[in-house]
Amino acid sequence: MRSGAVLGVNAVPVDVEVDATVGMPGFYIVGLAAGPVREAEVRVLAAIRNLGVKLPSKRVTVNLAPGDLRKEGTGFDLPMAMGVLASAEEIPAQALEGVHLVGELALSGEVKPVRGVLPLAIEARRAGARALLVPEANVLEASVVEGVQVLPARHLGEVVAWARGGQPLLRSLPPPPPPPASPLDLADVSGQEGAKRALEIAAAGAHNLLFFGPPGSGKTMLARRLPGVLPPLAFEEALEATVVHSVAGLTRHRGLLTERPFRAPHHSISDAGLVGGSTVPRPGEISLAHHGVLFLDELPEFRRHVLEAMRQPLEDGEVCIARAGRSVTYPSQVMLVAAMNPCPCGHHGNRTRACHCTAHELVQYRRRISGPLLDRVDLHVDVPAVPPALLSGGAPGVPSAEVRARVARARERQAARAGPRTAPVNARLRGEALRRICGPDAAGRRLLDDAVARLGLSARAHDKVLRVARTIADLEGDGAVKAAHVAEAIQYRALDRPLL
Repeated sequence: MRSGAVLGVNAVPVDVEVDATVGMPGFYIVGLAAGPVREAEVRVLAAIRNLGVKLPSKRVTVNLAPGDLRKEGTGFDLPMAMGVLASAEEIPAQALEGVHLVGELALSGEVKPVRGVLPLAIEARRAGARALLVPEANVLEASVVEGVQVLPARHLGEVVAWARGGQPLLRSLPPPPPPPASPLDLADVSGQEGAKRALEIAAAGAHNLLFFGPPGSGKTMLARRLPGVLPPLAFEEALEATVVHSVAGLTRHRGLLTERPFRAPHHSISDAGLVGGSTVPRPGEISLAHHGVLFLDELPEFRRHVLEAMRQPLEDGEVCIARAGRSVTYPSQVMLVAAMNPCPCGHHGNRTRACHCTAHELVQYRRRISGPLLDRVDLHVDVPAVPPALLSGGAPGVPSAEVRARVARARERQAARAGPRTAPVNARLRGEALRRICGPDAAGRRLLDDAVARLGLSARAHDKVLRVARTIADLEGDGAVKAAHVAEAIQYRALDRPLL
């Protein structure tokens, strides 16, 4: 039998070999099997017994090859059961040639869904499998992969009947889930034209963004409307994002992702929950937001070591998790959007309400966010309180569809510039491509040099100003980065200025 093990976002083929010989009756699993895999003995034998099949009293040995690869999860139940039945000559072994199997068994024989079916389907196609037999709940995600026949398994008895040449397995796909609700519209946000402009720039260049301002000023409303102005997922992006969700077990009864992920974890999250980890490595929120948005509301309330764990994934676009005997990598190309109050009481700089925080409290509050992390955020945007006149009868804002069209045109300009070794969005430009594409004119260079000297910007912040300026030029359809673009980009480094 052929199955597979998931390592990170990839699958490795695993051969399930079953040998039944005369000897002391027993069921033995070898091949570096973890606890859930060793427990398959109970599930497999009970499922077979509940089919009414009486196995001969033999010594059954199941080998999961390669033997030096640790096997996790419950997806080996179904191939083990079919291998045991084939060794007992209850089904013809040749019926399963070229078929890859995965699925967990209930004691009744029902086939339950498992994690990571999409990477297993990709591996099955690469290996030239003629069919892939998966739990019915995983059919939609497995069917994303073209070139391999996907067969749904609802019960072990149906699979046995199919292997014996009886009734074929039902091949019709289950109905897809209902379409997602319409995204929130940017026109619902009253005022905040400066923050909306920054949101558009961030969307156009895939830049990280931090909103700060008093409570109720619209920071969260703006952040939650970001997916509505981002361009739709390309197929390759959707496939990569869906693989991560498949490994996390979030794609049951779902196919390919159609909307960019938007993840908004609570500030009590652990570092393993945010960037991934645990004893058996699992993708964290930053990987589940791959090609989408990771929104951290009330940023200073997150534990400092949790936020610091994001620094390397934000810079490199991937998370490498090392554990004893294994190392896995998950992608993390995300747009980080965060929101915070300017001080503990929330009213520092508010013209209508007095701030009661001391200078020491203000400094301590801001220090919850480290300088290196702020350096990795491209735009720091002040979101002031909305005037009452705008709340009661302001003119409607620009709808998300109009902003999305401008963002799409800017992304198209970036994609047209991108070569085989150039990132498709400005936020990920590096090295020679950054200097060549984002270099400003002479006036822009003088302005940037002066800002670096006055504000003490780091080299990373200097480069982020260049990238943001390039995105502003793309939104305006300008081929050159000019002083006006640089000036606007510099104003989005508000938290680099002296605090008091």
